[in-house]
Amino acid sequence: MQRFGSVIGVAPERREEYLALHREVWPAVEERLRQSHFTNYTIFVFGDLLFAYYEYTGADYAADSAAIAADPVTRQWWTLTDPCQVRLPGTPDGQQWAVMTEAWHLD
Repeated sequence: MQRFGSVIGVAPERREEYLALHREVWPAVEERLRQSHFTNYTIFVFGDLLFAYYEYTGADYAADSAAIAADPVTRQWWTLTDPCQVRLPGTPDGQQWAVMTEAWHLD
């Protein structure tokens, strides 16, 4: 199992819209994540920042991530959520969320 953390901004004027969307995440989006071995997916909000944490239990992260990115329902979901987000400085091209480096873990 691998742990991942990432961070992004949320546009203040769209914060409530983003939170409302995540009160009712589409079941097909959740199922695609499960099929791609993403578990324990959690998004926290702190002011105008969003922090995501998830665990990956599969054997081929690149292929499973590509399957999520290719999923038509997930892509439609992103057309609603992405405009609410603000990419942070230093986020690599082609990535929406900035990947965080794990500093410590209590096992």
